[in-house]
Amino acid sequence: MSDAPRARVALVTGSSRGLGRATALELARRGFDVAVHYVRGSDAADAVVAQIRAEGGRAEAFGADVADADACVDLVKRVQEGLGGLDVLVNNAGVTRDTLALRMKREDWETVLDTNLSSAFHLSKAALRGMLRGGWGRVINVSSVVAVMGNVGQANYVAAKAGLLGLTKALASEYAAKGVTVNAVAPGFIESDMTADLTEELRAGYLARIPAGRFGRPEEVATAIAFLVSDDAAYVNGQTLTVDGGMVMR
Repeated sequence: MSDAPRARVALVTGSSRGLGRATALELARRGFDVAVHYVRGSDAADAVVAQIRAEGGRAEAFGADVADADACVDLVKRVQEGLGGLDVLVNNAGVTRDTLALRMKREDWETVLDTNLSSAFHLSKAALRGMLRGGWGRVINVSSVVAVMGNVGQANYVAAKAGLLGLTKALASEYAAKGVTVNAVAPGFIESDMTADLTEELRAGYLARIPAGRFGRPEEVATAIAFLVSDDAAYVNGQTLTVDGGMVMR
């Protein structure tokens, strides 16, 4: 029987597409076993798993509605049992329900907060227990530049993403001495389904606010996350790495 240590395991929520997909692929290429999470419809997640396996990595797909606290706990348990542990948690899952605050329905507020913020707390709480026992762990919360800037029509989304920054600092303070770091990334405008649907006028307006003169690529955020979960970032804790082409400077 081999005495070789097992590969570290990473769970990336919302990783069947977009930024989550890019992150799952990047971590797999860096030697992590990856739990690819999806909420509805496994086809896209299965495609990510297939790509990781085709490149020589190990991955499994896991479905769960992370807006439900019990489902978060169950998801962590299934990943630990299915892949042999859980060392890295990337809280990336998110939804939007955009409208002006006076028009925002209670359910729109609660859905976004439950999915984008509360899920990160419940998943982190469940995952931290194993990380602390192992003496090593990484939690990455995917926030947004709107957490700092605000944005019209996104009171729920902005509140959730700002809450992630506070959660990051609280957890980072509590568990750093045990070998677990907690950091956040705050992407700016990233090429995605959302930006693809922008009108030319809106697209031009947003680009004018970005010194880099372009939207970012999911892979550029994924490599930032990969750094934060690496051993090279062992002394980086409680920080927010903004990946926005300089947008928040303006």
